[in-house]
Amino acid sequence: MDAVAVCTETPKLQRATGELLIRLKRRGAGSGIEDLRQAGCLKARFPRHAADGWTEVVVLNTSGGVVGGDELLAEVHLGPAARAVIATQAAERCYRALQGSDPATIRASIHVTAGACAEWLPQETILFDRCSVDRTLDVELAHDARFLGLEMLVFGRAAMGEQVTRARLRDAIRIRRGGRWLLHEAVRLDGDVQAAMRRPAVAGGAHALATLVHVAPDAEAKIDDVRAAFAGAPVEAGASAWNGMLLVRMLAPDAAALRRAAVAVLSVLRAPRPLPRVWLC
Repeated sequence: MDAVAVCTETPKLQRATGELLIRLKRRGAGSGIEDLRQAGCLKARFPRHAADGWTEVVVLNTSGGVVGGDELLAEVHLGPAARAVIATQAAERCYRALQGSDPATIRASIHVTAGACAEWLPQETILFDRCSVDRTLDVELAHDARFLGLEMLVFGRAAMGEQVTRARLRDAIRIRRGGRWLLHEAVRLDGDVQAAMRRPAVAGGAHALATLVHVAPDAEAKIDDVRAAFAGAPVEAGASAWNGMLLVRMLAPDAAALRRAAVAVLSVLRAPRPLPRVWLC
């Protein structure tokens, strides 16, 4: 009998890549597109219903989710006095990574020049069991620029009975104003996620968490209104303010409770403008 060749090599799996570059500038009483480049699975859309003076940017990941080895890179530049709110079409899902695969890489950088205002309001990032994610948000602000940013992490979908037992997560938020560090926050989870999340100093048993940052000349004056907004909500939350920055942290039993608290705080900080329409779908 003829010998049969057996292939022992591990097949190379297809991975998603996406790059997005957006430059916005002040145009009359509003803000408009100066440059747009999109490649791979990352796309941007610009609804026309944004509030006066603001451009609304909706980011889409057409790959349908994130798995190990994916690479997503987004970069946004706001010219002098430009105003933009950047949101995502839906919650991002980070699925299980194959053993031995590289982590998914998600990078977002926002550059806000003199007199400009940027809002970074993606919807929830949902982590699935055994996912592997390396994510970074870098924000560079001019001295008089304003920034509002929210990041929400959900560990499994409670309504589906999902639990995240093991995962690898590297998550960082880095903000500089006038070239100097204002905030550098890093989260690292590896291995037994449930044991880590039960620790009082980590999450106290919560399954969803959020970090909100507001940088503006009047940020510190908003702290009492922000604390009143999440008072009585089904979350554990705290707010502090210093050096022209307001920082809010929230822990919740599930994504629904976290979103309700986040919407309450955003309503205070963004009044009288409504939330991006994609948040209401």
